Amino acid sequence: MTEAYIYDAIRTPRGKGRKDGALHEVTAARLSAQVLDGLADRNGLHGHAVEDVIWGNATQVAEQGGCLARTAVLGSSLDERIPGLSINRFCASGMEAVNLAANQVRGGAGEGYIAGGVECMSRVPMGSDGAAVAVDPSIAMDSYFVPQGISADIIATEYGFSRDDVDAYAAESQRRAKAAWDDRRFDRSILPVRDINGLTILDHDEYMRPQTDMQSLGGLNPAFQAMGEVMPGFDKIALMKYPHLAAINHVHTAGNSSGIVDGAAGVLIGSKAFGEAWGLTPRARIRATAKIGTDPTIMLTGPVPVTEKILADNGMSISDIDLFEVNEAFSSVVLRFMQAFDVDHGKLNVNGGAIAMGHPLGASGAIIIGTLLDEMERADREVGLATLCVASGMGAATIIERV
Repeated sequence: MTEAYIYDAIRTPRGKGRKDGALHEVTAARLSAQVLDGLADRNGLHGHAVEDVIWGNATQVAEQGGCLARTAVLGSSLDERIPGLSINRFCASGMEAVNLAANQVRGGAGEGYIAGGVECMSRVPMGSDGAAVAVDPSIAMDSYFVPQGISADIIATEYGFSRDDVDAYAAESQRRAKAAWDDRRFDRSILPVRDINGLTILDHDEYMRPQTDMQSLGGLNPAFQAMGEVMPGFDKIALMKYPHLAAINHVHTAGNSSGIVDGAAGVLIGSKAFGEAWGLTPRARIRATAKIGTDPTIMLTGPVPVTEKILADNGMSISDIDLFEVNEAFSSVVLRFMQAFDVDHGKLNVNGGAIAMGHPLGASGAIIIGTLLDEMERADREVGLATLCVASGMGAATIIERV
């Protein structure tokens, strides 16, 4: 089987997902096109350079609808002979795009791909597609559907994480993100976003709140308590599914949950022959990929079973992994991962994560792969694992190895 290598990985800064956010006037197609152009320019690509562009986004409606991948290609400088494929695995869309591209290369279906994803949450709100999993009673009732925030609180309740636990994790994420930016650890990957005149709109992660501490976090109200306990009363649904729990402990707030932001990221993937043809040196090998379905109510526990699966499928153990990136959808998601595998926090999300910098749904999977690779190179580590929880109960993972 042909090996698949990562030749480059870039991302935009993440803008606040609000009307006053720096990227609010930039469409998902335009943001994606800038990433495609950035990868092409940095690597000297021209003509029919890659087989396909595989692009993920979670809310595929309105200006993020249709085949956004092809729209982005047409809006970029890439050759029009390069097609585009849009995919949706919710929060893991960007990772799944990378994994799919890698497996296409490994299977001999083309020498090179650009893969990644985008989400402009200030322009296309999360949930605005009216997904059946949440609104169709014939599905939602049988699967005991609850919103993700309730799922995060179920995890905290089930596995014993207190408000102090989740707040402490969030404060540390903010501290690490600031330290990483101050140390310029993201310089290699950040692609500043520019307007049509070439002027820089955003060159840093706008969502960060480095002044965050336990006191400021402690003053925030639980974000999901009302929808759980009052209307529409999702706690009752959760307790029907998990009757062994006396009550749901609502510990998650806006401060210890991932931020709503705009952003895009891309990864250049190819075979050895692709690199030789374009004079490129591979940075890492994509060693393994995996995905799995999980309980759709608690929903966000996917990083644990998908990590168990990817390790078992490849004859590895958790001790074989030098660094971890676990998407910070909510504090309890990452705390559960560390608890399940007894992973040292010093090896996990060492530069902060989505709680501090934001979670642009369709882009985050590609973002954390790039962040993992940058840190492996900086810290001289060999093997890394990136994983995400996924809405409706799924998990995805990628293992990369430096070459």
